[in-house]
Amino acid sequence: MYICHTYYSLRYGVLSIEELIATAKSMGIQSLVLADINNSTGMPYFVKDCEKAGIKPVAGIEFRDKGKYLYTGIARNNEGFRELNEFLSHHNITKTSLPFPAPRFNQAYILYSMNNMPDRKLKENERINIRATEVNSLLSRMKKLDEYKLTGFHSVSFKDKAGWEIHKNLRAIDHNTLIDHLEPAQFADKHEYFIDNDILNSVYSDYPFIIENSKHLLDDCHISFNDNTPRNKQVFSASRYDDKLLLEKLAWDGMQYRYGNNNNTARERIKHELEIIDKLGFSAYFLITWDIIRYSMARGFYHVGRGSGANSIVAYCLMITNVDPIDLNLYFERFINPKRSTPPDFDIDYSWKDRDEVTDYIFKRYGYHHTALLGTMSTFKGKSIIRELGKVYGLPKEEIDSLIDNPGDKNNHSSLSAKIFRLGSRIADFPNLRSIHAGGILVSENPITCYTALDMPPKGFPTTQWDMYVAEELGYEKIDILSQRGIGHIKESADIIRENRGIDVDVHAIQKFKNDGKVKKYLAGGETKGCFYIESPAMRGLLQKLNCSDYPTLVAASSVIRPGVARSGMMKQYIHRFHNPDGFSYLHPVMKEQLSETYGVMVYQEDVLKICHHFAGLDLSDADTLRRAMSGKYRSKSEIRKITNRFFENCRKKGYPDEITKEVWRQIESFAGYSFSKAHSASYAVESLQSLYLKAHFPLEFIVAVINNFGGFYRTWVYAHEALRYKAGLHPPCVNNSRYMTGIKDKDIYLGFIHIQNLDRSVATIIEKIRDKEGLFTGLSDFVNRVRPGLEQLILLIRTGALRFTGKTKAELLWEAHMLLNSRKTEKSRTLFDAPSKEYKLPDLDRNRIEDAYDEIELLGFPVSINWFGLVKSSFRGDISANDMKRMNGHRIRMVGHLVTVKYIKTVNRQWMNFGCFIDHKGQFFDTVHFSDSLAKYPFRGSGTYLMLGKVTEDFGFHQLEVEKMAKLAVKPDPRY
Repeated sequence: MYICHTYYSLRYGVLSIEELIATAKSMGIQSLVLADINNSTGMPYFVKDCEKAGIKPVAGIEFRDKGKYLYTGIARNNEGFRELNEFLSHHNITKTSLPFPAPRFNQAYILYSMNNMPDRKLKENERINIRATEVNSLLSRMKKLDEYKLTGFHSVSFKDKAGWEIHKNLRAIDHNTLIDHLEPAQFADKHEYFIDNDILNSVYSDYPFIIENSKHLLDDCHISFNDNTPRNKQVFSASRYDDKLLLEKLAWDGMQYRYGNNNNTARERIKHELEIIDKLGFSAYFLITWDIIRYSMARGFYHVGRGSGANSIVAYCLMITNVDPIDLNLYFERFINPKRSTPPDFDIDYSWKDRDEVTDYIFKRYGYHHTALLGTMSTFKGKSIIRELGKVYGLPKEEIDSLIDNPGDKNNHSSLSAKIFRLGSRIADFPNLRSIHAGGILVSENPITCYTALDMPPKGFPTTQWDMYVAEELGYEKIDILSQRGIGHIKESADIIRENRGIDVDVHAIQKFKNDGKVKKYLAGGETKGCFYIESPAMRGLLQKLNCSDYPTLVAASSVIRPGVARSGMMKQYIHRFHNPDGFSYLHPVMKEQLSETYGVMVYQEDVLKICHHFAGLDLSDADTLRRAMSGKYRSKSEIRKITNRFFENCRKKGYPDEITKEVWRQIESFAGYSFSKAHSASYAVESLQSLYLKAHFPLEFIVAVINNFGGFYRTWVYAHEALRYKAGLHPPCVNNSRYMTGIKDKDIYLGFIHIQNLDRSVATIIEKIRDKEGLFTGLSDFVNRVRPGLEQLILLIRTGALRFTGKTKAELLWEAHMLLNSRKTEKSRTLFDAPSKEYKLPDLDRNRIEDAYDEIELLGFPVSINWFGLVKSSFRGDISANDMKRMNGHRIRMVGHLVTVKYIKTVNRQWMNFGCFIDHKGQFFDTVHFSDSLAKYPFRGSGTYLMLGKVTEDFGFHQLEVEKMAKLAVKPDPRY
């Protein structure tokens, strides 16, 4: 007779579901009610784990309003669970308070506390719960109570008295108060832990009907999710058979577009896939995804289908993906097969501008009762735990910072700090806040509330209270509708090219891009700044080291760059073996047999599966579980231990030397958590090719699109600099030429008003609107008369040079602006006829390009009138420039560069090393490496231009400067100060 909270009662419960059930089992408890506070997050795991443990699960929800207990709902069955979820969801979604007393539930009981009963007669399904601590006061109140309506459930929120201490700390964190300031109503009674059944029964011994009523209620309640009911929407058209016919029709039509009529390989592959899709009941899933793509393409939205779904030729023919699985020998069973341990899903990327429109369509197309975003759970982690607990115990910020930054400092050793670290270790990884998954959407056959209550986050769409792992356990196949900036710049590039050059570019002509000579040249040379996924210094370096000039190598590089390969030490091995395919030995014959395509290196997720299966003899299901666990995507730690032990036992039985087994395991362990599937890498590579083709053939329009999407690896000034490299005329914002976003006219790029710090969007918008309607501005007075900006906004425009078309200096314009606006303070609106402006005779005022540069740095973030080197005091520009590094390989030289970005790396010896990226005075990029000895004496000191002394080194044709000494160069001061 226990009603339990788990740690999904956020910042309240202390027990995990596993710990709750293990404790109950050890005490011989035969049934449990889970009623977490205002949520049903843990219910699927709870029911499953109870069934495994031989305990009867009962589903409930405890309803509270702003922390005040109202009542507990207990579901008689799955329909009752749906009713409770539906009720809570309604109030979450409508943002309305939970009512008291509760409304009528047909298949759920409602339990009130003895101290907060309705002032009306109880309904048939309503009960009064008498807590153990309330039994002594029951005698005096029995005359007013119906003994048939009384139950005696004991609340459980923690395991023991130590758990109560953790609970109180969580409550203090939740209320953002000192632990000593908590009020009794804000935390649980200290006896809310499991009590022996005999002791609990003895408490109610004078009222045996309470025990009988409680047992009767429990006997009436049943819940299970093991009904093998399909979770996803099962029919797209009229019936499953009609879905089969429609999918076949679309696949064969798509084959004509993708391959023509005479490709027998494609025909056999499509036939094979269609048979499996129909057999496993996934036709509707494919058609729903196709329907989403059809809608988005009709709206002119670009998309990228990626993930393991790109293994499917049917998905390729339906335009869901742009990856040809035949081209890369991708096998469909990686996406869908009877032995796969988790359901498949499609990942569809849209531009950040379009994703919400697509999401809105899905909800309206399939209904709000059957559609939901996937939730996720953020947990208590690392430094944030110490910070929260420090506040609970009243530590000042400085002491908390010291505890976090220097935990080993003897000044931080005290009984209180020890207590904080002890408590912190206990709540680490506890759920903290419910949030939204990056893009997962469920389209359900039954109402979503059959399985969870729904939240309504600021995103504006109903969201499940559990996460993707629970969805997978239940058998849902999610569709990921994701956003990224890369797609935005591809679409916008095509739009700008059409507007500026009158050329329509088909960005889906992937085969053309793969064979384009300019694309191949740019890839091999690492000329990829601005291009999706391949623009970082590390990726540009890898492309040059591989001399990458074809699609398959790009696909491999997209996965090789991931942290796991580098961390395992196999990136360098891969590059060496790529250039010397006959100059190395495989670790084991199985590695050669299974990984010859990638020279014995695990590059893709499939490679982990292959080695676990063929080398260690794990079945494919266990191999996939192991891969997912290493990615943090599997819950059961005990199951992982079993599979890991099986890996090593199988290897011993096969007679492998321990050192080889350990090395293979090391590579798997370091790699698996970061790896891409081959299809995912191929999808990224397609998008990279789309970007690169646009850059190679339409560089200026492409760069403008990248600037406007604000999502590249680099800051805006780097892309502005890139435009100059490609011979653009780059101009600060101009009221006669600029729009809110950056634009291009022929080869002249005008920065948009969006880049001016603190300029109101309304002012920028009205400038465009008035200019487009009435014509160009003729002078400052005309601009002020027509736009009527405030003085502060006008000063911003003048200082950025936006009124330079007048031919007057900024100083003259600022003088005139004050005169004009001060004389017109009494005018509230624009006059019908503008009076001629009074001309002011001004003294001669100096104009200085350094002043302009400082204004631009302050307001735009970077100089436009001159480059960064124009601000440096020294005229020395180094012994060599970036283009000379190959010629000077092995030489010790000095170089000068303006810092672009720094990557900070901690080595296996726990020492820091940095990788720098710079631009030289000729506009060329070069890379540097800084080891710990050099950094100790010559660290980076923020953005700026640096003089560096070092040695030019070469690695597979890629040159960089190994820095010994470095100094940040002084800049010319702003002459106004």
